[in-house]
Amino acid sequence: MKNQHQPVAVEGYPFIGLFAFVALFCAAVDWYCLATIGLGLTAFTVYFFRNPDRFPPENEKAIVAPADGKIIFVGKVPEDRYFDGQQVTKISIFMNVFNVHVNWVPITSKVLQQFYNKGRFFNASLDKASFENEQSGMLLETESGVKILCVQIAGLIARRIVTYPVTGNLLVRGQRYGLIRFGSRVDLYLPEGVEITAKLGTKTVAGETVLGYLQ
Repeated sequence: MKNQHQPVAVEGYPFIGLFAFVALFCAAVDWYCLATIGLGLTAFTVYFFRNPDRFPPENEKAIVAPADGKIIFVGKVPEDRYFDGQQVTKISIFMNVFNVHVNWVPITSKVLQQFYNKGRFFNASLDKASFENEQSGMLLETESGVKILCVQIAGLIARRIVTYPVTGNLLVRGQRYGLIRFGSRVDLYLPEGVEITAKLGTKTVAGETVLGYLQ
């Protein structure tokens, strides 16, 4: 898996290099106003692709937030893709442009199945984004057999979803597993039997904030 120990996600390197080159070029030809803009864009891009270390709780049954941001939905919904229409708890975390956009594995598990759907680019804070926006999902299974669906969803500006694992990979809670560029959300679907602790409006720290517990 990429980005396990780098302070800046590798996906940001091309953008950082481009803006830094523009800043240096403009400074070399005395275009100081444009050089300042290029320097500012370079600094913001480094900030956007920051990749801090996170420290999951010791309790191995704790399910942690896969993304930094704000919980904008917690509730029961039918899930047809992998749960045969059963009622499960959906937790939606919205990431704005200032949040860390690297995503973390919510629970130690195996990747059973994956999907990727091309879609539209509505504001990721809207409910319809869960169904109509471009998205990439992983069905995870814990050692005890609990299945959890984790879905990365592109937003109004985000046009690139990156998911590192492939089907069959074993993932460790708190491990980086991908990122979404420039404003987006992650939906987590938890089955019956999971103790839900997530609260609407909570600001989450990916890899650390506990959303629930396996029983």
